[in-house]
Amino acid sequence: MLTILGFAMIATFLVLIMMKKMSPIAALVLIPALFCVFVGKGAHLGDYVIDGVTSLAPTAAMLMFAIVYFGLMIDVGLFDPIVRGILKFAKADPMRIVVGTAVLAAIVSLDGDGSTTFMITVSAMYPLYKRLKMSLVVLTGVAAMANGVMNTLPWGGPTARAATALKLDASDIFVPMIPALLVGLLFVFVLSYVLGLRERKRLGVLTLDEVLVEEKETEIVLVGAGSGQGTLPTGAPGPGTGADAEDDGFQGLDPNRATLRPRLYWFNALLTVVLLTAMILEWLPIPVLFLLGAALALTVNFPRIPDQRARLAAHADNVLNVSGMVFAAAVFTGVLQGTGMVDSMATWMVDVIPEGMGPHMALVTGLLSLPLTYFMSNDGFYFGVLPVLAEAGAAHGVSPLEMARASLVGQPLHMSSPLVPAVYVLVGMAKVEFGDHTRFVVKWAAATCLVILGAGILFGII
Repeated sequence: MLTILGFAMIATFLVLIMMKKMSPIAALVLIPALFCVFVGKGAHLGDYVIDGVTSLAPTAAMLMFAIVYFGLMIDVGLFDPIVRGILKFAKADPMRIVVGTAVLAAIVSLDGDGSTTFMITVSAMYPLYKRLKMSLVVLTGVAAMANGVMNTLPWGGPTARAATALKLDASDIFVPMIPALLVGLLFVFVLSYVLGLRERKRLGVLTLDEVLVEEKETEIVLVGAGSGQGTLPTGAPGPGTGADAEDDGFQGLDPNRATLRPRLYWFNALLTVVLLTAMILEWLPIPVLFLLGAALALTVNFPRIPDQRARLAAHADNVLNVSGMVFAAAVFTGVLQGTGMVDSMATWMVDVIPEGMGPHMALVTGLLSLPLTYFMSNDGFYFGVLPVLAEAGAAHGVSPLEMARASLVGQPLHMSSPLVPAVYVLVGMAKVEFGDHTRFVVKWAAATCLVILGAGILFGII
């Protein structure tokens, strides 16, 4: 019964948000509360919620201060050279813009943090998508898939969890997986090329000058490649400023914005490198690092108190939306785990595997990683389900290393899971409904996962 109710709760949540009958934050709270009563444990709802909030509070704190920190870095111009390089390549060609989105998301994902990746990628690409009337779900979908592939980096989380759960060395898991992951990343680039061609066919190939003539707005100059210069309109303040959904651009692209701090560029660059290094080497807990980093960046770049208040207010909308979503997700995960529905679903999944599939448990694990990492947290899958699957595989001669590598396959889909806080940063900044993002990305992300799995089998890695 718990298994049925668990799947029913997840299905109800997904259907309601995809049909836009409820907002994600309301669905994350009300649906699990209702199913908690159905399970007969309504009296324990408070305990489950507090447990869920307690477990996710560090994540919420990390996201809050990470948004402030990287928002400040965008304000002061740290990422402007990267933005200019991508925009110089993209110009106003929808195909190049989509490919540039994938490349930028993959590069920024090297820091191992999804929220950072999405903030920088959306900040850079959102104005072009809006100006050229391109589909914003293409932006969110491509960014999520590129980040999902790169999320398998040892410092990204899943690889470390798999290594810890099965008592293996993370490098032994990750290094042999590199060829398969590169194939997956290449597939994302090819897919972005195809999606870009589709957007080009729908919109035609425009020049930035044509966009300007049509919209008759003020301009900023972006140095182009080949034929010379292109121009792009200056937008109103973007999502970080709490602007209305109809605002077309980010203030962050204006080369004359008042928040730029060119004299502090190398200080900000060094601070960011030190912060990311400390995060990778685990010198301090990540929430503490971002708290310290945000406080230092704010104090050095904006020493006047009114300026500090203005910068915090500019990013308050994103902070509130994301942190609120994380705590709402804590209700969902708290009920799933507290009622035992997650354990029941995982056990059922393992039990329904035919005995004859034993020698192919790595393949089974790779396939199961798609739905399981989508419907539950990485912690739940890697610490709760993977050891059970690995034990079953070991009985049939399948090595733990193969099982660990196969378990990474589902990450491109996992990054669009409603239980991943970073995805709300992505859709929130891009002003895309979560249901629209889900409808668009699931099929392409699942295809990316299967490509990685196929490549892993072909190369003898899995």
